[in-house]
Amino acid sequence: MTHVVVIGGGIIGLAVARELTLRRGYSVTVLEKDAAWATQQTGRNSGVIHSGLYYKPGSLKARMCVAGNRSMVEFARDRGIPVDVCGKLVLAVDASELPRLAALAERAEANGVPARMLTPAQAREYEPAVAPAAALRVESTAIISYRAVCESLAAELARSGATLHTRQRVTGIASTPGGPRPQVVVQASSVEVRADALVNCAGLHSDRIATLAGLDPGARIVPFRGEYYELRPARRSLVKGLIYPVPDPAFPFLGVHLTVMIDGSVHAGPNAVLALRREGYRWRDVSARDLAQTLCYPGFWRLARRHYRAGAAEMARSLSAARFADSVARLVPAVTAADIVRAGAGVRAQVLTRSGALADDFLIRTAPRQVHVLNAPSPAATGAFEIARHVAAQLAATLA
Repeated sequence: MTHVVVIGGGIIGLAVARELTLRRGYSVTVLEKDAAWATQQTGRNSGVIHSGLYYKPGSLKARMCVAGNRSMVEFARDRGIPVDVCGKLVLAVDASELPRLAALAERAEANGVPARMLTPAQAREYEPAVAPAAALRVESTAIISYRAVCESLAAELARSGATLHTRQRVTGIASTPGGPRPQVVVQASSVEVRADALVNCAGLHSDRIATLAGLDPGARIVPFRGEYYELRPARRSLVKGLIYPVPDPAFPFLGVHLTVMIDGSVHAGPNAVLALRREGYRWRDVSARDLAQTLCYPGFWRLARRHYRAGAAEMARSLSAARFADSVARLVPAVTAADIVRAGAGVRAQVLTRSGALADDFLIRTAPRQVHVLNAPSPAATGAFEIARHVAAQLAATLA
């Protein structure tokens, strides 16, 4: 029996642990630093099961998102977790965005995503409050609570005999030398785990865990906060499903969009501003260590020089409800600042190279008896079960 320690109790860590328990010959221990599962990126996102529309054909994101769309919906339906395959509209709000919308339609076709172009009148059949130059209808996009998925995964793992630890921050990782059965020794807050292999799914801290394990990640996590508003209950009827802008190809973010959540509320967002702490969900959340690591990293300044105008605009939108409402009104013109209220934030763990390039695909690296999931932002939650299968195969290769 091969004992694997999984670090991180978000949806990727729990999905990897489940995948290993489904395969013969593995026992699993999961270490999560927080008091509950899925409290960081997983539990703070928009709850969208993405279609695979946006990603470069053949990339890990494209392949795992398209397949993950199906496997996540199937998992939810099998376990009675509420899920709604409601579809979405991507809007070209004026003629200047029509070429990008057409390119997006071509990418959808290349990735095998069901999508079709709509006229303004056809778009209003789905969303009466929009007024685009054209729209792309994507049928397979869905909404779900990923926290509910993680609760189900944790319960399944407990039934299968996996060892689950919360409140266990990893402080050290060592490898025993040679021998017939070398081990990885993980020291956490109050437990020591000796395992045959390690999988790092630590999200916002994945680069630090890799370093503790002796791997040079070759890049750094830079945290970007995405802030949300929600429509006041009396204005929720303005939005029937999901409404997105045509994304800017220069950024890995999709832009402010409107999402009907699984509980019926309507969220608007997120924007993208530099977080001053890796778990910095408010401007006042500041970590001197985290901020110093960002500001001392050459890649951050190279990125900032290229995109300082966009960064300044995002910061202004963060500080002004009126500016945020203006972004929403590009999609639904009837929305005003009086219609929105703040609704929390999430933080995206974005890998940045020393050259200032944003990693635009999932980044998974291996070492002897180790697999490190270093870059798994959106659509990682959608593709969690596919990522888990990939990680399990990678792990088996390191043990062969």
